[in-house]
Amino acid sequence: MDNRDYYYFTTEGEMPVESYNSIIGVVLLWGFALSAIVIKVAGPFFASWNPIMLTIAYLAVAIAGGYISRKSNKPLISFIGYNMVVLPFGAGLSVILQYVSAISVFYVATTTAAVMLAMILLSVAFPKFFLSISVLRTLGISLFVIIIIEIMCLIVGWHHPGFLDWIVVLIFCGYVGYDWADAQEKPHTLDNAIDSCVGLYMDAANLFIRILSLTRRR
Repeated sequence: MDNRDYYYFTTEGEMPVESYNSIIGVVLLWGFALSAIVIKVAGPFFASWNPIMLTIAYLAVAIAGGYISRKSNKPLISFIGYNMVVLPFGAGLSVILQYVSAISVFYVATTTAAVMLAMILLSVAFPKFFLSISVLRTLGISLFVIIIIEIMCLIVGWHHPGFLDWIVVLIFCGYVGYDWADAQEKPHTLDNAIDSCVGLYMDAANLFIRILSLTRRR
């Protein structure tokens, strides 16, 4: 590795866009693989937890991880924060997937990957459109309203309507497009590549859960 290559992988040094996007892809794949390992190895352990305690632990660790990754400008610290987001999701998903067949999981995973790829390609083709979406006002408020409706349905014991899953899928499709376009606007550093993976991973995770919910309604 010459001095120029080393500079690419320091905190402030920018790298070629191909290397930057390759790192995003590798870090995302690492997250998906780590989640799969947690589900396979520790699934029964987390399934024995009280659901409320598991949810609280998930939110606490994931929020802390996201904060650490976003605030740090050191790639190693950001990567630790990223893993703090990935690991709790694997733990929570291990409970959801207890009674789901391997074929169904494969189908949902490949569908999620196809949706992610399609939205990334659209983001590459129309970056200005996705960057013009106000995440807080448009996507954020829409998602907040859906969450409130689902909480109310849970409190009164109703199953939320299936079309809400479709709405959330569309919302997170928008998030994928925005997060990818936003990642390309940032300086192409190693730290920013890792930071961008936090949002993209959560987009994929939520798409997976909603697509799984839709397939189980059939």
